[in-house]
Amino acid sequence: MDTYVQDLVTVLQRDGRRPVLRHAGTDTTAAELVAAASRHARALASLGVGPGDLVAIFAPNRPEALAVRYGAHLAGAGCVFLPAPPDLDRRTRLVAQVDPRLLVVFPETAGLLPDDVAAPVAAVGTVPGIALRLDALAAGLDGRPPPCRARPADLAVVVPSGGTTGVPKGSRRDFATYTAMVAGPARPDRRQLANGSLAHLTQVLVDQTLLGGGTVVLQDSYDAAATLAAVEDERVTDLFLVEPQLFDLMDSPEVARYDLGSLRTLTHVGALAPPVLRARARARLGPVVAHTYGASEVGIVSALSPAEHDRPSRFSCAGHVLPGVQVRFRRSDGTTDLRAGAVEVRSPGMAEGYRNRPDAEAAAFVDGWYRTGDLGYLGDEGMLRVLGRVTDTAGPGTVLPVDLQETVCRLPSVRYAVVVPDSGRGVRVVAAEAWPGGEVDVASVRAAVTAEHGREVAASVQVLPVDRVPLTEQGKPDRAAVRAAAAVAGVPA
Repeated sequence: MDTYVQDLVTVLQRDGRRPVLRHAGTDTTAAELVAAASRHARALASLGVGPGDLVAIFAPNRPEALAVRYGAHLAGAGCVFLPAPPDLDRRTRLVAQVDPRLLVVFPETAGLLPDDVAAPVAAVGTVPGIALRLDALAAGLDGRPPPCRARPADLAVVVPSGGTTGVPKGSRRDFATYTAMVAGPARPDRRQLANGSLAHLTQVLVDQTLLGGGTVVLQDSYDAAATLAAVEDERVTDLFLVEPQLFDLMDSPEVARYDLGSLRTLTHVGALAPPVLRARARARLGPVVAHTYGASEVGIVSALSPAEHDRPSRFSCAGHVLPGVQVRFRRSDGTTDLRAGAVEVRSPGMAEGYRNRPDAEAAAFVDGWYRTGDLGYLGDEGMLRVLGRVTDTAGPGTVLPVDLQETVCRLPSVRYAVVVPDSGRGVRVVAAEAWPGGEVDVASVRAAVTAEHGREVAASVQVLPVDRVPLTEQGKPDRAAVRAAAAVAGVPA
């Protein structure tokens, strides 16, 4: 079988002069991308990089980073876009855990490099202290595609998890699995905006778009106004955001200024969104909002399309399980069920396990199934409903974090809120943002929780007014930071 990178080269050679990437107002044509990837493949091969090796990249959202990635795959090596944990210790442990054959940095990401790295380090661009210039080595080489050295069973990608509770785990896939994961229909009119770090799902969307003959618009980072401007200026058809970004975008005062008529699908994923906020997103952004549920270990599990957001009952669900994906549920007594319990998944895109984390792999990948750690059930319409982490459902009273979020987010003083259980202190922290110029009415929050969920639950709630909910480097709510801020604040429970 051909690997995805062979299919991609075929598509790019066919499309020739057609722009396939756009960054900072500059186009990269299909021919230019395949030539850059081919030169980097030869450069990497000259360094001894090949099948079974792993190239790790602290990658900016630029065409050059994609050229290195595709070059590594043409050379037969695997590739990982590293996340950027904010503290040096976690980055150091992450690189050691990934154990790459080569680590690549760019001028704008060189500051993420740990001090003591066992692997050779190469730069794309001028980085003081790094002598090996991968781009300079590639510049004089043949731009014609070399024979692809990737074999179906070879390591293709390592996909880091969110890492909100420690060093991100990296799930590994071979070329056969990853090729199945990114396969999709041709969509030559697709214009996908990728506007953040090249995290796992963004990589998948980029690959799917290019394989389908579409165009990817790259932005260096997420910003509400810049995103809205890009949709209008670049006629973006598809946009992917984690949920805090979606809520930031929908509440931006800039929304009404821009023409979003080109947008077909705005997909959100990454947190557990209360229905009231999902309904507000559709009301403000139009009938383009879609929702997917998945994990870096298994890919997309279920999806709710824009057309299926047609009734209030569906704003609390994650849609239909995708074809080819199997979902079952594990009850508290250890037996499995087809309707409700802890969510377990088996899918064509499921990873083989974690790289260099045998303990975590043994706990999460069991008998061909991946244990997500989420609680859920299949509703009356056969749609999956995800209720939150299994570990978040403990505590006084019977209430789910998403139900508390729904109660709090309905209050007029609250723009956005997340609920983070802190089992160590025996509280449920409600981190709540006010609308601009206002403040969170703490008394109203307590009164609403009491009225909706009872005194016992209300007594377990710690309300933490924040200017902004702290986020991880991937844009998801930073649960550890919320707990730490609540502990310091010492708000009475």
